[in-house]
Amino acid sequence: MTTRLTVAQALVRFLAAQYTERDGVRQRLISATWGIFGHGNVAGLGQALVEYGDDMPFHQGRNEQSMVHAAVGYARQSNRLSTHAVTTSIGPGATNLVTGAALATINHLPVLLLPGDIFATRVADPVLQQLEVPYAGDISVNDCLRPVSKYFDRVTRPEALIPAALQAMRVLTDPVETGAVTLALPQDVQAEAHDWPEEFFAERTWVVRRPGADPTELAEAISLIRSAERPLLVAGGGVHHSRAEEALAEFADATGIPVASTQAGKGSLRHDHPQDVGGVGHTGTATANELARQADLVIGVGTRYTDFTTASGTLFAGDGVRFLNLNIAPYDGHKLAGTPLVADARSGLTELTEALQLHAHRVPGVYVDEYTLDKERWEQRVDACYEADEPDIRPTQPQVLGALDALVDESDVIINAAGSLPGDLHKLWRARSRDQYHLEYGYSCMGYEIPAAIGVKMAAPDRNVWALVGDGTYLMMPTEIVTAVQEGIAIKLLLIQNHGYASIGGLSETVGGERFGTAYRYQSDDGTYTGAPLPVDLAANAASLGMRVLRAKTVRDLRAALEEARAADTPTCVYVETETADTVSGAPPAQAWWDVPVAETATRASAVKARELYERHVSTRRRHL
Repeated sequence: MTTRLTVAQALVRFLAAQYTERDGVRQRLISATWGIFGHGNVAGLGQALVEYGDDMPFHQGRNEQSMVHAAVGYARQSNRLSTHAVTTSIGPGATNLVTGAALATINHLPVLLLPGDIFATRVADPVLQQLEVPYAGDISVNDCLRPVSKYFDRVTRPEALIPAALQAMRVLTDPVETGAVTLALPQDVQAEAHDWPEEFFAERTWVVRRPGADPTELAEAISLIRSAERPLLVAGGGVHHSRAEEALAEFADATGIPVASTQAGKGSLRHDHPQDVGGVGHTGTATANELARQADLVIGVGTRYTDFTTASGTLFAGDGVRFLNLNIAPYDGHKLAGTPLVADARSGLTELTEALQLHAHRVPGVYVDEYTLDKERWEQRVDACYEADEPDIRPTQPQVLGALDALVDESDVIINAAGSLPGDLHKLWRARSRDQYHLEYGYSCMGYEIPAAIGVKMAAPDRNVWALVGDGTYLMMPTEIVTAVQEGIAIKLLLIQNHGYASIGGLSETVGGERFGTAYRYQSDDGTYTGAPLPVDLAANAASLGMRVLRAKTVRDLRAALEEARAADTPTCVYVETETADTVSGAPPAQAWWDVPVAETATRASAVKARELYERHVSTRRRHL
C-alpha cells in the first residue's frame, strides 16, 4: 500500500514518527522544526510544514546559525535524546548553517539540517544564489557542510529519501557518532510527488545503547586503579550525556578519588560534594591542577582531553603518570596512550565501583585530607572574589557572578560560551545540579548563548534559564531576542558591558600583542583603537528588540535587578557595566598554561619578553607515550 506525497511532505511525516528510547523512557526524536524560508524551501518544506502542522511544530528564526544553536541547546538539555530540525533556503541561508553545524559536531550534539539546494534537473541553471563550479556540476554551497557534518547526503531523487532519512536517524541517535546531520534537498525534488510505502511512515523507536565494558579491559582498569596512590578522575561532557552523575558520585564516595571537571563536565558532582575539586586545566582551580600535576593515574571519563584540559600537554607532569580512559568512543579512549575502557560512562562507572568495592579499595586517608584542605582554601578565594564590601560601586565581573550565585538554586540553568566569562565561571561557579552549568566550550562560539537559552527553555519550561553574555558576544548575534519575545519564552539575559573583547585582550597582552584591536573604542591618530569608549547603548538595543531591560549601575542595583528578573515571566535582560576590557577581571589568574605561539622574532619589548616566557613553558611539554 502506498501514499502519494511530495518528498518534503513525506520527510515531515517520517520525522514526526521517529522516537528514541533509553532506560525505558521514550520520546520524540525530532520534536520541532526551525525555519527561514526562501525560494529554495518555501514551496517544498514550507508547504509540507503547513500541510502537517499538527504533527510537526514550527518555530520562526531570525538567523540560520542561531536556529542551529537553539536546536543544539534543546538537544543538550534533552540529554541528546531529542532535538530539532532546521530548514533554510539555498545560498546564504545554507552557508549560515556551517558554524552551527561545526559546533554541534564538535560537541557531539545531534541536530538535523535540511537546507534547500539547486535544481537536481538543472532546468534552471544557474538559479538565483547558485555557486557555479566550472570543474564539477554536482557541487553546491551545501558541500561546505560536508566536513562539519557527521552524515551528509543530497537527495536528488525521491526514492533516495528513504535510505537517506534512515541513515540520518541512525547517526542522530548513535552516542558515538552523533552530531550535525545534513540532508541537502534540491528545490525541485522537494516538490516532486512519489508513491511512498506506508511502512516508511510507521513509528520507529531508536534505542540509544548503553554498552558495558569488555571484561579484559575492565580487569586491567581495576588493576590500574588499585595500584595508584594519587589517582585523579577527570569528568568530561560524556558524564552528562550518559546521565552518569549518580554513578560517578557512588564511585567517588566508595573510593575517595577526587573528581576534577572539564568545562563540559562541570556539575558532574555538586560543588559541595567532598570529592569535587573543581575545574581542571587552563581555566581550572589551583586545587584540581595541583592534583593533576602530581597524579600517578588520570581516569578520564567522557572527555576528549582538549588542550585547555591538558594545559597544552604540560599539566599531567607526574613521573610515570598513566591514563585510564572510560569513553564510549574508542577514538577518545586511546588518547594520551591511555588504557581504554570503551563503554557507556554510567555502565562503566557502575562496573568499576562494584569491582572495587569487592576489594574494599579506597585511597589513603592522608590523600583525602590533602585535597580536602586545598579545596577549602580555594573556596575561600572564591568567597573573596564574590565579596562586595562596597555595594554602591560598579561591580567587577566576579562580583556579578557572586550576585547571581547568591540568588539561584539548583533549578536555574546558566549558559555561556565565549569571552572572559568561561574562565571565571570554570574557576568560580558553584554548580548545584547536574545540568545547571551549560558551557559550550568545544567550539566556544560567540553568539551561542541567547539562542541556546531559548532551546534550553523549550526543553525545560519550568526552569529559570540565564544567558550570560558579554558585549562582544551580544553584538555577534542578538537577533533571537525577537524570537523569545514572539513566542513568550521567558529567558533571562545577563548582559555585561566591558567595552571590548576582554578575554582576547588579556591574552593579547600576555603574548606580546599589546591588546591591539581588542577594545571597543574610537580609533586614534596612530591607527590603534585607544580613543574614548564607543557610545553604544546595548540595553537600549535589547529593549528595541522587545525585551524588558533592567539597568544596574552598582552591586546593590544588580542584586535587586537579578531578583526581579528571576521572578519575571517574560524575556528580561539585566544590563550591568563592569570594568573596561583593558583591566583585569578580578578572578584568580590562570592556574595552568595554554599554548598560543608567540612571535619568534620581534623588536617590541613586550613580544620579546613574552617569547622568553613561552619558551620556558614549551620546555615543560611532554608527549604521553
